[in-house]
Amino acid sequence: MSELLLSYYGDDLTGSTDALEALASHGVPSVLFTRRPSDEQRARFAHCQALGLAGTSRSESNDWMRRELKQAFHWLAQQGAELTHYKTCSTFDSSPEVGSIGCAMEVGRSVFGDNPIPLVVGVPQMRRYTVFGELFAAYQDQVYRIDRHPVMARHPVTPMREADLRRHLAEQTALSIGLIAAPSLTRPDIDDHVDEVMATSSAVLFDVLEPHHQQAVGYQLWRTRPGVTGTSGGGLVVGSSGVEYALLREWQRQGTLAGPAAFAPLPSVDRIAVVSGSVSSTTARQIDWARQHANFHTIEVDARRLADPVSCQQVMASAVSEALEALNKGRSIIVHTAMGPDSHDDSLTAESSRHRLGKSLGEMLRRLVDDQGLSRVCVAGGDTSSHAIAALDIHALTVRLPLPDTPGSPLCQAHSDDPRYHALEVAFKGGQIGGDDYFERLRRGSHIADHEH
Repeated sequence: MSELLLSYYGDDLTGSTDALEALASHGVPSVLFTRRPSDEQRARFAHCQALGLAGTSRSESNDWMRRELKQAFHWLAQQGAELTHYKTCSTFDSSPEVGSIGCAMEVGRSVFGDNPIPLVVGVPQMRRYTVFGELFAAYQDQVYRIDRHPVMARHPVTPMREADLRRHLAEQTALSIGLIAAPSLTRPDIDDHVDEVMATSSAVLFDVLEPHHQQAVGYQLWRTRPGVTGTSGGGLVVGSSGVEYALLREWQRQGTLAGPAAFAPLPSVDRIAVVSGSVSSTTARQIDWARQHANFHTIEVDARRLADPVSCQQVMASAVSEALEALNKGRSIIVHTAMGPDSHDDSLTAESSRHRLGKSLGEMLRRLVDDQGLSRVCVAGGDTSSHAIAALDIHALTVRLPLPDTPGSPLCQAHSDDPRYHALEVAFKGGQIGGDDYFERLRRGSHIADHEH
């Protein structure tokens, strides 16, 4: 395993750290770059066997993808990995106009060639399942078809109204999409079956319902990668972190992984700062729990005024002043723009507004870190995280500590040429991730994995 096994582009930052966590926690030395690195920055991680590039395509237009994503794919192709993964959210939320996965696939084919693209979305580790091409996802104690999911069916920008992922993608691309259904994965002639479907399709969706399906899919992803004699696979794979988990199972089967990585214990800190642009009801419960049970000071800012370039600076100054006062009293703080989907302002779905919200929250976080010398922070919301990190001079992230009971949101260590941000511990939390006490457990450190949720 001396070569680069996998490179990936994450369509938002939380999704990027999800893939990073899967790889690093299973013993694959991995790094996530927040932007295309300089040659010197890339050389610092020459030992890594997997690398990612965090992006924002989940919230971008097709024109943006054809311009910016194409450049990112070219850079990833130059890294020479065995496979390159376009990492999507495990809920696959996207639309023909915003975050189009179909458009991303077309851009990918223009860079990596027109071989069939494997699609893997199911990831049982995160309670996401695909069966007969339909996507199901958990919410609290129940599993819902994605078009009936209490949160994702009501996403403010890209609501999921179709559970059949091939039908969902058909609204975004004319590429033909085959299916390897779950029952087929146990066929004795599965290799021939996969090759036949790939030979007549531009992309192939693989079901993953249970761990043994994941094992079988990982074998097929590796078997059909480019350069393997007699196969028809391509260099690009599309889907959730189910791609990483499937490949890890195959690498484990081959005996090429050294074993799980060891991570140093995480001490508690007196205070943390959280900024949140998430409209998820899960995040709303977490904010409410932190306020009621953990002495967090919460500050709700007017999202409309924060997105307005005229009033933005005044809103930020007021929120930062209030946050600093609470931090100076020894309290943790949460600055947030929403409390669940019902509080979302539909006028803020424009691309410019979403970007400005994320960048403004990131700028407030930067001011708090600079003033207080904070060592641990959190950004909640996938779109928020992608744009907020631009305010911090961080060029790379590695895993500081995986969070086993909240997979997909590891605590990361920042790498920066600016000493203020180098070694900063930061968690990027997706909207659906974590139990109600997530923020307090993040502050407490070593107690973070004491009980399951």
